[in-house]
Amino acid sequence: MDTLLADKKIYKPQVEAVKEAAERISKVVVKTPLMQSFTYTNKFSANVMLKREDLQQVRSYKIRGAYNKISSLPKEQLNKGVICASAGNHAQGVAFACNKLRAKGVIYMPITTPRQKVEQTKMFGGEWVEVVLKGDTFDDSFKSSMKHADKFGLVFIHPFDDEKVIEGQATIGLEILEQANEPIDYVFAPLGGGGLLAGISSMFKELSPNTKIIGVEPEGAASMTSSLKEGKLVELKSIERFVDGAAVQKVGSRNFEICKENLDKMITVPEGKICQTILDLYNQDAIVVEPAGAMAISALDFFAEEIKGKNVVCIVSGSNNDITRTAEIKERALLYAGLKHYFVISFPQRAGALKDFLEKVLGPKDDITHFEYSKKHHRENAPAVVGIEINDPADFEPLVDRMKANNFYGEYLNDKPNLFQYLV
Repeated sequence: MDTLLADKKIYKPQVEAVKEAAERISKVVVKTPLMQSFTYTNKFSANVMLKREDLQQVRSYKIRGAYNKISSLPKEQLNKGVICASAGNHAQGVAFACNKLRAKGVIYMPITTPRQKVEQTKMFGGEWVEVVLKGDTFDDSFKSSMKHADKFGLVFIHPFDDEKVIEGQATIGLEILEQANEPIDYVFAPLGGGGLLAGISSMFKELSPNTKIIGVEPEGAASMTSSLKEGKLVELKSIERFVDGAAVQKVGSRNFEICKENLDKMITVPEGKICQTILDLYNQDAIVVEPAGAMAISALDFFAEEIKGKNVVCIVSGSNNDITRTAEIKERALLYAGLKHYFVISFPQRAGALKDFLEKVLGPKDDITHFEYSKKHHRENAPAVVGIEINDPADFEPLVDRMKANNFYGEYLNDKPNLFQYLV
């Protein structure tokens, strides 16, 4: 069954089909560990286990669905070649599969894709793939790739809205159930287009129906949340692209129907919160994850009371993070925590003004991290854009009060997105 039937019967991945997928992909897919996290087990007084899909050879779970789909194609279709669109991880899975199966592949990726993911895709695909950078978002690349597929008669490998892809991702659910020593109370999984959650949730609803399935989306790209709220597929007009592995304007139709029935709850997590989780995982556990890979763990704080004493699984979906993004990740984390603030400061144009600001306004633990000043002739005051990092959120109001008392305060920029976008 490759399309939704006219009688509205909804496709659901069957256990036997997923077992067949597990066998099909076994030669190239690692059965990743289900590891207890000492850090999060202690923090939440729960048995928190991490399903480490970041340890796949392509560093994400996407190899499962991509290889299952491509390896199941008839030889005559394989000979024509395949094509896909991806923000990064699906691209690497398709590239790896093409190389292994000796099938030509064309891979469309957004121009905004981190360079690390583009280079990895080329490396995994080798001579068997051509990478085309097109559009600013996944959806832009998707539309271009579909035109290419129609023109040259290539088989399109959808990143999430495809039965074989969903069944490939569903093998994670089977593995978790095989690896767990006790019944699982909660599964937290990230959601972009919905293929992973559609697959996993179907296996749990069939084999462990008491397990609660929680879907996690980035706040700036909440396409499933919006669709569930409206009761129909919704295409978002614009999205925040930071969580590139989950920045999708519209989820898959199959995935929406499955998740609508299977999910116990859908939650959105702020991008800044995700960034803090990335830093925590690296600093505390030496685990490197990309933004989408940190989403499931980021949701735990919002369920802290509910999961106490429970067996909890979080899917760590991928680790394709570009080190050049570290500064932005730290910045977003500080902003979310209320520790980084930007102001327009009104400086008197006289000697000693900056010294007065440092002595009378800054607290003993405050730090200037950004400073832009332009002297204006024939004016008493000149503006400066100043970024200040504080030690505790409680230090913010006293800082502002000291600015106002000493006539330095001009404007607070954090809550002005039209201006703030030029700083972060």
